[in-house]
Amino acid sequence: MRLNIVKSKNAQSLYVIRSTYENGRHSSKIVEKLGTYDELLKKLNGNDPIAWAKAYIAELNTIEKAENREVIVKYSPSKIISKDQQHSFNGGYLFLQQIYHELNLHKVCAEISKKYKFTFDLDAVLSRLLYGRVLFPSSKLATYQHSSKFIEQHNFDLQHVYRALEVISKEIDFIQSSLYSNSLKLSKRNTGILYYDCTNYFFEIEQEDGLKQYGASKEHRPNPIIQMGLFMDGDGIPLAFNLNSGNTNEQITLKPLEEKILSDFKLSKFVVCTDAGLASESNRKFNNKGERAFITTQSIKKLKKHLKEWSLDSKGWHLSGHDKTYDISSIDEDAHKDYCFYKERWIKENGLEQKLIVTYSIKYKNYQRQIRNSQIERAQKTIDTNPTKISKSNQNDYKRFIKKTSCTPDGEIADTSVYTLDTETILNEEIYDGFYAVCTNLEDSALDIIKINQRRWEIEECFRIMKSEFKARPVYLSREDRIKAHFTSCFISLVLYRLLEKKLDNRFTCQEIINGLKEMNFYEIEGEGYIPTYTRTDFTDVLHETYGFRTDYQIIKKTQMKKILNMTKK
Repeated sequence: MRLNIVKSKNAQSLYVIRSTYENGRHSSKIVEKLGTYDELLKKLNGNDPIAWAKAYIAELNTIEKAENREVIVKYSPSKIISKDQQHSFNGGYLFLQQIYHELNLHKVCAEISKKYKFTFDLDAVLSRLLYGRVLFPSSKLATYQHSSKFIEQHNFDLQHVYRALEVISKEIDFIQSSLYSNSLKLSKRNTGILYYDCTNYFFEIEQEDGLKQYGASKEHRPNPIIQMGLFMDGDGIPLAFNLNSGNTNEQITLKPLEEKILSDFKLSKFVVCTDAGLASESNRKFNNKGERAFITTQSIKKLKKHLKEWSLDSKGWHLSGHDKTYDISSIDEDAHKDYCFYKERWIKENGLEQKLIVTYSIKYKNYQRQIRNSQIERAQKTIDTNPTKISKSNQNDYKRFIKKTSCTPDGEIADTSVYTLDTETILNEEIYDGFYAVCTNLEDSALDIIKINQRRWEIEECFRIMKSEFKARPVYLSREDRIKAHFTSCFISLVLYRLLEKKLDNRFTCQEIINGLKEMNFYEIEGEGYIPTYTRTDFTDVLHETYGFRTDYQIIKKTQMKKILNMTKK
């Protein structure tokens, strides 16, 4: 680098420039503008600006030369390594840390800290709980221990983790509303469509207590559970959550959380999309007010007789872009296997006017029959083993196809029960193959409604990520405040992860992202810097290009790593 002075009619400007050689041509590039001669003269209190500039550039060249020099490290096969000295560190958390600071969660922690008289660093604890939940999901003790794996070492004790949980549980509403408002500065939120769903998490206990109550477990486990309701925006990013006892009816959980969104998030115009289990008439009427609307899955089996007959009638079906109607009983299934037929009508019941949209798909019909045939095979294998007892089944269990006969043809009680395939149940289910229905109070086209409803899979994926990737269950905490804080940290971690996915344009799978970050380890050369020990891949290249810094040089000098750390906290 060298000094370049550009003279004009009224001033002379000083620049730091670098000589370049590209495509066979010599050129120069401006590295930094130092200012005009007169500005620097005033700033330097009359000292010579040119002499100062030359000395400054000489210092820059010295630093650059030191950073670019090759590092030679000598190791001895006879020298034992130092005891209790760590050399391996994870740097994948840095990409989560940048989002954490872009969401101003460190400022949220500062606001909370002002309200309470504690001296520990809540920001340090919360951030490590979040990074640990994404990269090394485990117990609070293990998360505390995993914190030492990060390049930046923590400055808190294990007791502070549990004390932080107590504080977080008191500030759940403030954290959620702050997270939403801060996310608006980071990315435009698609709050025109909101998806809501419920799931539950089990505890490795037998005794009910507080929120931990026996209920219908999604995993069909005989343990007390806690229920979580989750709102997600139209881009798949979590918006808000609530917790309820495990024996709470799912249908009554939507309204309280939605009211909180209306008041705390200042939202008033949106469409709520839910599945059939949350599609009570009360919930539909609640979202038939003001500028709110609803789209909800509708069970055809539960429709009134005339609507069920209309839904299953083979005549009167439409295809997008076609004026004529179709009879689905006479179509060529091979030629139409990728098409989605639909019909729609308005209905008015109990003061609620809504549109019923029914779709029919050959591909969906084949999928349902493939699943059922596999279940029928399992049922037959169970029967062939001559069982003496069949446990109670649920609506999706293969055992629903097993029929138990406990009496003789003469009506007398048999000595032993006989198990056979229940052909009546099988035939009754086949009637609905390929059909799918939704109800809405929107006047939009049927295809637009269907398209919105199809994205409900993303909220189900949110729950899957929390349960499988983040290992949010089983829950081993016993105190209710700590349990609430645990799920708050899981929720925030999911927000961080989803925003990371969005930054990467959804180009990678969940496992690719999490495993990629987890494997981004570095070996510290004392006094020199950090050597990446991970494999450079397409994922790491995209990650670096997206974030504007690189960690995949052969060695990252201490000064450069310090710059990277500062970049993730701006």
